[in-house]
Amino acid sequence: MSNDILILLLIGLFAGTMGAILGLGGGIIITPIVTLALGLEIKYAIGASIIAVIATSSGATIAFLKDDVLNLRVAMFLEIATTIGAIAGAILTGVINSGFLYVLFGSLLVFSSWNMLRKLRAGQEVLQLTHPDKIATRFKLNDSYYDKNLKAKIDYQVEHIPTGLSIMFGAGLASGMLGIGSGAFKVMALDNAMKMPLKPASATSNLMMGVTAAASATVYFFNGSIRPDIAVPLALGILVGATIGSRIMQLLPSKIIRAVFIPVLLYLGLQMILKGTGVL
Repeated sequence: MSNDILILLLIGLFAGTMGAILGLGGGIIITPIVTLALGLEIKYAIGASIIAVIATSSGATIAFLKDDVLNLRVAMFLEIATTIGAIAGAILTGVINSGFLYVLFGSLLVFSSWNMLRKLRAGQEVLQLTHPDKIATRFKLNDSYYDKNLKAKIDYQVEHIPTGLSIMFGAGLASGMLGIGSGAFKVMALDNAMKMPLKPASATSNLMMGVTAAASATVYFFNGSIRPDIAVPLALGILVGATIGSRIMQLLPSKIIRAVFIPVLLYLGLQMILKGTGVL
């Protein structure tokens, strides 16, 4: 039993570290490991992944807030669209063919990975706008952060707010209808559509995922999918890992984070497409 707890703590440590760096919450790492490696039933793995997202968000957000990396205004502004999407998704469950949605959202992720690769090759992280976005200016969404790797303060502007809101609505819709985590869609909206630098995008995504997952956790708790003997050691490991990951993320060059993120995004997108077409 003590060996199982140690293994879960180590899995949580790894998932929390990677989740905080990439802004994916750690759930994507937890589910395959505990189902394939530990042989855990899928419903308990999903319950554990929900706790993983909340724990990663909590641990990383504290560090990101202290270092002023995440954009709190953008997070709260976009969370409105995600929440509405999640409610709509829950209502529409069974109305729209899930296979079609898997293929659609999977294709978006594959496209996003290509777009990220293009950014990586171009070597540009922050693009200065000649004409600042009127909506971003009105709601004071533009911000700055201190990049510890570059040892410089980076001012950035947020753009294409309607597009970002649409993707966030889609992310909530996917979460509500398909029961999947939407961290990849959040980073896609912030980085690709709204042109935020990757580090603030990852930090902001971490905060937003915790808010979304907290709403879902109640449902999973009452249907018995959350087992304390699994969730507690995982959460403890994740809290430590998320704190470590948030520190590492700020020291890494953005191109390294992007290089790690591209294959993860591609894997997620292809997995969704294969699931939607019935291959998986």
